[in-house]
Amino acid sequence: MNSTLADGNIPKPELQRLTLGMLPLNDAAPLVVALEKGFFADEGLDVSLSVEASWAGLRDGMQLGMLDGAQMLALMPLASTLGLDGRATPLISAMTLNLGGNAITVSQAVHAHMIALDPDAMRSPVAQAKALAQVIETRREAGEAKLRLANVYAFSSHRYLLRYWLAAGGIDPENDLELRVVPPPLMALQLESGRLDGYCVGEPWNRLAASRGQGRMLCGSFDIWGGSQEKVFGVREAWAQQYPNTHRALLRALLRACRWLDEPGNREQAARLLCLGGYLDVSPAVVESGLRDPQQASSSREEGGLAGATLFHRHAANFPWHSQTLWYARQMQRWGHLSESIDLQSIVERCVRPDLYRQAAADLGISVPLADSKIEGAHGDAWRLAGDLGDIVMMADRFLDGRRFGP
Repeated sequence: MNSTLADGNIPKPELQRLTLGMLPLNDAAPLVVALEKGFFADEGLDVSLSVEASWAGLRDGMQLGMLDGAQMLALMPLASTLGLDGRATPLISAMTLNLGGNAITVSQAVHAHMIALDPDAMRSPVAQAKALAQVIETRREAGEAKLRLANVYAFSSHRYLLRYWLAAGGIDPENDLELRVVPPPLMALQLESGRLDGYCVGEPWNRLAASRGQGRMLCGSFDIWGGSQEKVFGVREAWAQQYPNTHRALLRALLRACRWLDEPGNREQAARLLCLGGYLDVSPAVVESGLRDPQQASSSREEGGLAGATLFHRHAANFPWHSQTLWYARQMQRWGHLSESIDLQSIVERCVRPDLYRQAAADLGISVPLADSKIEGAHGDAWRLAGDLGDIVMMADRFLDGRRFGP
């Protein structure tokens, strides 16, 4: 057992051999780092990583019991528990793996059309969306086909961040364009072939299109919602109840990996681990470019701004806030994807488990927030939050339209 534990009386895991699922994305880095740097082994765990081709495949692996746990989209536990996605299977998440990491990319042709209609279109995310609205209107008047944009999954942050951005520019996602679901590894290829005009996806699939000269990155997760939750670590609820010590050990290993990823100088090594380990079939230079720390991201929108920037540990990034998942669930209701009659607070409290996170964080002496929810979108700059071991410095969490959200 590693020497970073705050309490030497940590119970041993009930299981040793485990298979965890992931997708070929930059923000799968915590799982890869935990394996390759020995953090799983430190916990007495023999872990194999299964790289899935799509979120649907990963979902099936979880629901059928072929995977013990997985990198998941934040809404997957809720959707699976409610029976909205595949087989009705209660899933829980007790840890957020990262904040940010997504970006919206459009084809070179669409970008050129936006700039032609508004030379200052890149000045802000809202200006970009309004310029795209002008493109849509111009195409409609000319009798041209609707633009085709894609996100990665029906129950994903990408779907709702994209819709929030479109709506901020006056675009009706239901009627003004065609929205598709495409697995992340196929996004850049479909943009290049002309089957897509744009998409919202995690890295490295935005940087890949940009590096090939096929796409232009517009804005990212943090431009739309500062501090936005992205991937989570999920397990079946029954599995966590049967193997609580194993689950806690997994959380500790992943917490150590996330902390390592946010230490200076480690992102380049993480990019090599992702590529040379065979988890991502992309150039390490492209992966490293997209695996950026928000503190090191360019402020220039012509260089992508914060698009794709990712936070893995600082600013209580791993805490599973009820309020963050609840915001996504409210967006589902906004667009008619979830019944208004559902008691969202109760289902979020079942699926998102900060109580289990606190146990693992306490083992490592990591400070945790005292509350399970917070007001989202209230801070345009860094701010302080009360934690059990003292104040925690938090990052700006402003929404692009200045709105606030609270449970």
